[in-house]
Amino acid sequence: MTYRRRMLVLSIIDNMLLIGSWLYAFFLIYDGLPLWSLNAVDYVLAGSFIAMSYFFLVVSKSYKTLWKYAGILELLGVLKSITLSTALYAVLLVFFAENHFSPSMLIVLALASMVLLGGIRLAAMKPQEHRSALKPSKKKALIVGAGAAGTIAAKYLLLHDVAGLSPFGFIDDNDKKQNYEIYGVRVLGKTSDIPRLVSTHGITDILIAIPSAESGELSRITSICKQTPAEVRILPRMQDMLLGRHAGGKVNEIDVKELLGREMINDSLIDAQSYIKGKIVLITGAGGSIGGELVNQVAKCAPESIILLGHGENSIHLIEGIMRERYPALRITSVIADIQNPIEVEHVFHRHQPSIVFHAAAHKHVPLMENNPSAAVRNNVFGTMNVAEQAVKSGVQRFVCISTDKAVEPVNVMGMTKRLAEMIVQMKSKHSATTFSIVRFGNVLESRGSVIPIFKKQIAAGGPVTVTHPEMVRYFMTIPEAVHLVLQAGALSKGGEIFVLDMGKPVKIVDLAKALIRFAGYEPEKEMKIVFTGMRPGEKLSESLFYEKEQILPSQHPRIFIASPRMIDEGQLQADISKLKETLIQEPDKVKEILGSLLRKYGSDRDESGDAL
Repeated sequence: MTYRRRMLVLSIIDNMLLIGSWLYAFFLIYDGLPLWSLNAVDYVLAGSFIAMSYFFLVVSKSYKTLWKYAGILELLGVLKSITLSTALYAVLLVFFAENHFSPSMLIVLALASMVLLGGIRLAAMKPQEHRSALKPSKKKALIVGAGAAGTIAAKYLLLHDVAGLSPFGFIDDNDKKQNYEIYGVRVLGKTSDIPRLVSTHGITDILIAIPSAESGELSRITSICKQTPAEVRILPRMQDMLLGRHAGGKVNEIDVKELLGREMINDSLIDAQSYIKGKIVLITGAGGSIGGELVNQVAKCAPESIILLGHGENSIHLIEGIMRERYPALRITSVIADIQNPIEVEHVFHRHQPSIVFHAAAHKHVPLMENNPSAAVRNNVFGTMNVAEQAVKSGVQRFVCISTDKAVEPVNVMGMTKRLAEMIVQMKSKHSATTFSIVRFGNVLESRGSVIPIFKKQIAAGGPVTVTHPEMVRYFMTIPEAVHLVLQAGALSKGGEIFVLDMGKPVKIVDLAKALIRFAGYEPEKEMKIVFTGMRPGEKLSESLFYEKEQILPSQHPRIFIASPRMIDEGQLQADISKLKETLIQEPDKVKEILGSLLRKYGSDRDESGDAL
């Protein structure tokens, strides 16, 4: 209903109620006196009461109020309007119709008008406020904090359908608030009672609404809440929302220039479409952070079709849905397969006959792979070998392997397996018509498992933010710009190169944490603590994009360099890989030991004696 129509309808209703109030007061006080016994002056004065009441209601902005959001102030406005109009009506009666001046009638008239006009407005408020509380809900919310923020949250949930949430009860450590009700929602207990209440009543969500809580108190409450299966949210303070702070939700858009100290890379000096257009493109690990963005950017280059290969059905299903919505005319095929299985890989290549392969599938979590070396070897080493061998057999034109800075001077299982993957691709490049290349880069912002999502989650929970070491540094790049340069490097390849992306200057992890805290609107250390937890297994303080003895050459693209590969004894490498495979099958517990010996042989610029190679 438009504002004008709504105002007209409410005006008609109010005037009818005012007429009814006057008639009720007249017949109650002047019992048996007929209306036609009144003269014209009496009718004019009665009309003046109605007109004055309507005037004061308009002045008090009663018709501009959305009554389902109204409160006591709006009702007071109605009461003031009726009181003023009744007082002026009394004055008019004294001067122009003294014989009909009756204090009793004025009192009844004022009360009847207040009850009718106030009642209809209360009717617009009350059913809305209690409607949700009366309806059964699958999701029960426990609100921690029965103060101003908590009551606002409860009222909002009662007025609106927010993900099916219904306020079940309040939690507050104040003894004086126990067992009281606010908007019909009861204070059920203290924070120590949260686990019991969640278990007993099937609470699905906990909303922490204590804006005055210090970080220590907030951490105590969240730790109690996390003992339960309920989903925990921290509501932002009103001043935080007004000042653009978002600690209660997500840390919003990241300013890459401020975060990394450089502009975003989005130049297109080399046309990736020149080698992708009209081709069948296979992307392994298509459900991952890099793989998913590869799918998106390859789709812009007008390929004939894209094959999405991944081991996890949910991630592949998600990226397929996104791509079908964005590019409805593009032929997309999803394949759930394991690159560790050579038969499955052979079937994929035989059936789809890709011309270009982007190999992004990898196990990449350093501490996790340190504790699961066999899984890292199977996927990163032999998975890469399976895909590369089938690319050669199937006559693939271009093969681009995604590598990492952790393959340079590796000190962990993940880095060593990626270094072996690099050498396998280089070896295949020497003996096939397929143009193989490797693209090596560091960490990408916002990828699954990277520090950015972890920091954002910790900030949203009120801190503290955890950093392993104050001196730890890493190279960073956004996912879109990393993939953009990968496609550019694919166009540059002549075969066997290791392309290294210019990642800018390395960034201290602690500085990254401080920047994100500031983006959220808080002052590091003062308003949100940073805690150093110690380095994890397999980590080192800094990474490098090049080996010391690698010759660094420029390319046609100013942000892409070529690391001249070192000489590899292919016979020895094949023998070592065969030994690794045999150990993987027969003595999996010794896989890490074998990797250690290969690390000394292939993972450093120095031999076992420490001399430069």
